[in-house]
Amino acid sequence: MDRMSSKVRLAALALALVSSPGLGAEVYLEPERFLAESFGGDAPKPSILWIAGDTRDAVERILGHSAGALRVRYWSQEGRTAWILEETGKTEPITTGIVVDKGAIARINVLIYRESRGWEVRYPFFTDQFKGATLTAMGELDRNIDGISGATLSVRALTRLARVALLLDAAVREAKTSR
Repeated sequence: MDRMSSKVRLAALALALVSSPGLGAEVYLEPERFLAESFGGDAPKPSILWIAGDTRDAVERILGHSAGALRVRYWSQEGRTAWILEETGKTEPITTGIVVDKGAIARINVLIYRESRGWEVRYPFFTDQFKGATLTAMGELDRNIDGISGATLSVRALTRLARVALLLDAAVREAKTSR
């Protein structure tokens, strides 16, 4: 009996380790599903925004490091853009989906989380703070985002991504009006 209970305890521990956030990638929402939900069931075809010049400089100022990519893919329809962006929390990238509608954040979701801590940023109690957020003239969010104890780096990563998505959306809208 003692041997059986130790096997059960070992199996329970293994199950707990496998199912805990932070041990490998935790997919909370498939990117394709995020896009479909963001556009009423059918995502438009993706477009490409080249990140260059002032836009590149602004993105790098927000991120605090090189933008890495020369171009970024986005989806756009009727004044709404969707972005799937990644930023490192502490050591691993956090894949985030952000929808910007007419210059304000309409939705932000953690799609894939790879860090060992801070996964609480995926919950609506945190992400709902971003709804309606816009950029100030200084490139900051127009509101404070409350942090989560133990998730400081993940909070900062999502806040940076929200600012980048708003900046890129503005670049897309500016390019459309200058045509």
